[in-house]
Amino acid sequence: MSLETGQSRLKVTLSTFMFLQYFIWGCWYASMGTYLAHTLGFDGGQVGLAYGAFAIGAMISPFFVGLVADRYFATERILAVLGLAGGVVLCLLPRMRTFATFYPALILYCAIFVPTLALGNSLSMHHLADAARDFPRVKVFSAVGWFVAGVVLSLLAAEQRALQFYLAGASSIAFGLFALTLPHTPPKKTGADVSLGEVLGLDALALLGKPAFAIFIACMFLICIPLYFYFVMLSIYLTDLQWQGIAAKMTLAQVSDVVFLFLLPVFLKTLGYKRTIVVGILAWVARYFALSASVHAPAAQTLLVFLAIGVHGVCYDFLFIAGQLYVDEEANARIRGAAQGLIAFILWGAGAFVGTLLAGRVLAAHALPGVGGSHGGYDWAAIWRLPAWGAVAVLVLFLLFFRDPARKAA
Repeated sequence: MSLETGQSRLKVTLSTFMFLQYFIWGCWYASMGTYLAHTLGFDGGQVGLAYGAFAIGAMISPFFVGLVADRYFATERILAVLGLAGGVVLCLLPRMRTFATFYPALILYCAIFVPTLALGNSLSMHHLADAARDFPRVKVFSAVGWFVAGVVLSLLAAEQRALQFYLAGASSIAFGLFALTLPHTPPKKTGADVSLGEVLGLDALALLGKPAFAIFIACMFLICIPLYFYFVMLSIYLTDLQWQGIAAKMTLAQVSDVVFLFLLPVFLKTLGYKRTIVVGILAWVARYFALSASVHAPAAQTLLVFLAIGVHGVCYDFLFIAGQLYVDEEANARIRGAAQGLIAFILWGAGAFVGTLLAGRVLAAHALPGVGGSHGGYDWAAIWRLPAWGAVAVLVLFLLFFRDPARKAA
């Protein structure tokens, strides 16, 4: 088999893997807030904590990858086990009807699922001949998977039903079985005499000695704080606006994601990392100001909300994917896996935990008084303004202090 044919088959396999991985995630993540708030009756603080469960999983993930994936087992086999175990936990989640039972079960599931993100990215970049060119094109199918999940949810009217978790659970089992078809990726450090810091992936912290990399990590952490307001609150906001088929309409974000994943290599080549990431932060600023303006602009409300959803490709790809590629470029081969674990810890872990926790508290603090002791909705205009100005502050810091890495020869 020629190298070109082998790479073509590999891209198809990795694309299918990304589709399944994000189909699972898309089945429950975007609509969970509505299910928790309107079906189970959780308050804003509890909804924020529930979304923070994903962040806890992300904080555990680098340690799991360092302790297990890099030393003892092939990556594709770990992905298979995680997929099957995650499917079981997802199917048990609908039985948890109180916060005291639902929350720890969700943390367990997230601790199982989140390592698959870093492991999948690391495996893909390891086997692709030109990761900077090909990885975004493979990653497109993650957006397609999330898009299809949202459409299926709306067709089944499952946004406020436990069915979303059963669908995700069945998909996770399929994902686990499919992972066995991925290219063999043996552990990198089998039999090696490694330090505790290397086992835990702490070697990647050496990259913080580069001022530009340290500023990048700090800004990624800070932007995650306003960023997660969108994920925690949008489905609740659209439910309060009495939109129908919310999950399907929110998949406009994934259409945008596909478009800008194809454009990302062009932007990176033309603008470099700094300007590309600046465009991504600006998109978050525009998203939140559009949502704030939509509250008191009934004539333009639908347009403004769809605008906020439609810039998702710029918001996500120009920060998350560009950030992962920047880290991959800055790290050497020995610490590349640990470096991807570090950026996952920041984007989906520490930053997400602070962001979702703050979002939940802001949501609870802006509940409007209703009848019989219940709330009568939320002060959405004030809520959306807070992350908008937070994103502006991060933009200023990034513009002032981050420096592009030197262009490497092709």
